[in-house]
Amino acid sequence: MLLPIIISLIIALVIIAVVVNVVQQHKARIAALKRAEYTKLRHMLDDTEDMLANTANVPFTPALANMLLKRSAYALRGMVELEQGTRELKQRLQEIENRLKEPVAADQVTSDNLTLPDNDQQLIGLIRGIKKLRTTLRSEHARGNIDTSTVVAEDKRLEILQLRINVESQIKRGKQARSNNMLGSARQYFEKALTSLNGSTHPDDYVISRKAEVVQTLEDIATELKAGNLRDREKKEEKENKDIDELFAPKRKW
Repeated sequence: MLLPIIISLIIALVIIAVVVNVVQQHKARIAALKRAEYTKLRHMLDDTEDMLANTANVPFTPALANMLLKRSAYALRGMVELEQGTRELKQRLQEIENRLKEPVAADQVTSDNLTLPDNDQQLIGLIRGIKKLRTTLRSEHARGNIDTSTVVAEDKRLEILQLRINVESQIKRGKQARSNNMLGSARQYFEKALTSLNGSTHPDDYVISRKAEVVQTLEDIATELKAGNLRDREKKEEKENKDIDELFAPKRKW
């Protein structure tokens, strides 16, 4: 009679151990998923704050600023749900929600007249920032944080801005090379600018006027290169004639 009881107890203990192990594994899996989700939301929040901090370099419209604030709020809500006791996150969420309720003042809209940075790394960062904004526009549209018409308008504006930065930087480099009499390099820079202008899907007044200016500059450079080649040929011929004259000149008798 004792043996069946012992066997039953052993079986019960095994079942309890298995259940406890399954429960622990399930909790560990849930905890891992929470950590992964929290890390994902943290990355989204940091990425969004970086874009918001870039307003000094990239002209922002109220629609873009509002979209990024909504993105920050979305990330913070998720983080608060995962970390209920985090007071700092709740405070930051409240601050952003208050900002979303405030009307956007007219003077918050900056113009598209950019002053290009002299440093190449800063210029690359500026272009990357615009590309990131365009990608974020599409992802936030898929999440429903921004309507289609606004996405189309903002993406067009950013595309034009990206074109201007590219063209102006090439023209700037071309002018520097030309002033240093590096006509071959100057021609390459202006040709790159012309390629960008020709590829524009929004041929506005800027594209038309800049294209005419770049074409004229390329013609001027071509003329200067021809003149330089002509001078080089004349100098070469002059040297060759001088060498021939020296070769056939009467030899002096010593």
